[in-house]
Amino acid sequence: MTITSSVQDGILLIRLSGDLIGSPDTQQLLQSVNEHLGESVTNCAVDLSEIRYINSTGIGVLVSLLTKFRSRGGEMILINPADHPKKMLALTKLNNIFSVAPDEAAARQQLVPAAQ
Repeated sequence: MTITSSVQDGILLIRLSGDLIGSPDTQQLLQSVNEHLGESVTNCAVDLSEIRYINSTGIGVLVSLLTKFRSRGGEMILINPADHPKKMLALTKLNNIFSVAPDEAAARQQLVPAAQ
């Protein structure tokens, strides 16, 4: 799995590609997020459009990230989940928990009011 992240306007944007299935990738993802949380970041958008496959460990990491941001008074939005992640979110009923945006611009629009 490839992870890229950037912070803009107080929003952490994470782009993932490949398979979200477990260590060491999930540990790297959590570490990256923890580093950014020290920068007063409370909102996050995770781009899942390039994730081919996600398993229960990957779902658990997304739930963990959501909990981290919400416990800090922020929010996390998933951007355009690919077919398999979308099916897994529906299967686990987590599609009712996560906010989903069709693209980065829509995610930022949803998160900016949350940041003010």
